[in-house]
Amino acid sequence: MRVFIAGIDGYLGWPLAQYLTARGHEVAGIDKLLRRRWVEEVGSHSAIPVYAVYERLHAFRERFGTPLTFHEGDLLDYALLCDVLAAFQPDAVVHLAEMPSAPYSMIDQAHAAFTQHNNVIGSLNMLWAMKAVCPQAHLVKLGTMGEYGTPNVDIPEGFFEVEFRGRKDVLPFPRQANSFYHLTKVHDTHNTMFACKTWELRATDIMQGVVFGTQIDEMGDDPRLRSRLDFDQCFGTAINRFCCQAVIEHPLTLYGSGGQKRGFLPMRDSMQCLTLAIESPPEPGEYRVFNQFEECYTVEELALKAQVAAAAVGITVEIQHIDNPRTEQEAHYYNPDRSHLIALGYEPTHDVAAEMRIMINDLKAHRDRILARRDALIPDIRWDGTRRRSQVIGAVLTSVKS
Repeated sequence: MRVFIAGIDGYLGWPLAQYLTARGHEVAGIDKLLRRRWVEEVGSHSAIPVYAVYERLHAFRERFGTPLTFHEGDLLDYALLCDVLAAFQPDAVVHLAEMPSAPYSMIDQAHAAFTQHNNVIGSLNMLWAMKAVCPQAHLVKLGTMGEYGTPNVDIPEGFFEVEFRGRKDVLPFPRQANSFYHLTKVHDTHNTMFACKTWELRATDIMQGVVFGTQIDEMGDDPRLRSRLDFDQCFGTAINRFCCQAVIEHPLTLYGSGGQKRGFLPMRDSMQCLTLAIESPPEPGEYRVFNQFEECYTVEELALKAQVAAAAVGITVEIQHIDNPRTEQEAHYYNPDRSHLIALGYEPTHDVAAEMRIMINDLKAHRDRILARRDALIPDIRWDGTRRRSQVIGAVLTSVKS
């Protein structure tokens, strides 16, 4: 298959290009390289060095024996997007090219507005471009489990049957987004569903849990082929952040009680799931939803697992509760379905504890890089629109061993 990846330079896009190529698919992609700038903007950098694009592309050709067609560009440039899709004529388009951080979207008005404009308009452009130049292609759109929120009922895969006043229907499951970023994903869902119904496009909306991990087997030992690994308050998600904290013997910081429960999956399983979706396209006009995660855990359970994983490699680390900067439920029911990918053959490859040990061993070589930006570990972006860094930074950072 010919697979086009929007966001190919990112945390998931870069390993996905390698995974698909190793399976014999022809891959091309586009990226504006904004993730690199966003992380710098919030005072951090990737724990694992990210090489320049030309070095990555050179390593890719050496590893896989084929060039990777790369376009530096923005999905907001509709004419460019049409041109690159028309030239490649993909069988599938994987859309990963959005600003992916809830905290970043909550910094202030400007960041909220940027997130809404970048994500919603970029995704809308993708739908129109596919309609114009490759209407038979399959859109694999990366959504998020965060669209659903934390309802006090089980979470189906996109749709559920409802009875009201004696009548029944199958309707989209209610979305309860908890940030301006998550709201963009809800808007994308509605736009994509409408495009499939109106234009006979075909799409799979991936409601993905939180991805963690430093590697997939296809990367080999070449450092240029490694993906990024962020640990700052905006782009460093829970497990990645915990493993980076463990490596520098920084307390594993839990927001509030740590009872927040979410779905998680290793990077290598994310690659497997995305590929299953790509290789099993829906019919024209079909919009389908896959919930994509391995298992659900509370943040406290994950911190305890990270503490044990660190101890297994000789690192002692404490767990510390800090003020929660987010407005969210810290104790709640959470039971999402995930049957569609299982039906396609998804088999989890690594449990969380095993993957954490791999991560910590990988990150030990980059301890100095994490230490150099350790301030970025402390959250000061708050959902109430204020920033209170001074209230938390001293108590936490004094615990760090240099």
